[in-house]
Amino acid sequence: MNLSVKDAARLLTVSEKTIYRWIKQDIVPAYKVHESYRFNRAELLEWATSRRMGVQPEAFSEPETSATPLPSLAEALESGGIFYRIEGTTREKVLADTVEHLRLPDEVDRDYLYRVLLAREKIASTAVGDGIALPHPRNPMLLHVTRPTVTLCFLEHPVDFAALDGRPVRILFTLIAPTLRVHLHLLAKLAFALKNRGFYQRIQQEGSREEIFHALRQAEEELIR
Repeated sequence: MNLSVKDAARLLTVSEKTIYRWIKQDIVPAYKVHESYRFNRAELLEWATSRRMGVQPEAFSEPETSATPLPSLAEALESGGIFYRIEGTTREKVLADTVEHLRLPDEVDRDYLYRVLLAREKIASTAVGDGIALPHPRNPMLLHVTRPTVTLCFLEHPVDFAALDGRPVRILFTLIAPTLRVHLHLLAKLAFALKNRGFYQRIQQEGSREEIFHALRQAEEELIR
């Protein structure tokens, strides 16, 4: 637990008063240590980006990590793929069918991944509102994959994911990454992309693969301008 309330406020560009309010509302991942609140940096960034809070990209800088280039969101989505009509009328069944569609190395235990994704949902819903959820392992390194993927799934039936806005989920972006650095990078990219009007409309309209990729590449180009 390496961040204080002051550190957390600076990282998320909000006031300390706001941080304390979130703690009181029990909506931010905080830990009480010797009468003071502390935060895990990775958990805090994941929490913020999954709620599309617009954290600045510099917040994800990890100087100690490898200089290997980070993937674009479009590259990760091309690796993961887009799937339609995912079956299931409960969160558990939807996640089970989603895992069966994921493009994973043969050595990855899909049943284990399913249990990891479900455990993550039980800690806190990955639903971010507007019918969208971002299922992912709490610890990306557990799966020992080498290629990052983002898989977009459209559900056959809207399903309750305990979203804060109360809306059932019908769109899933499942993130699988080899390292925490890549995981946070893709999560941040996705958070920014979902704020792009063109990309957001394409996924809400359940557009074709071609339409979605075109809108995503435009969104990423706007992000780097």
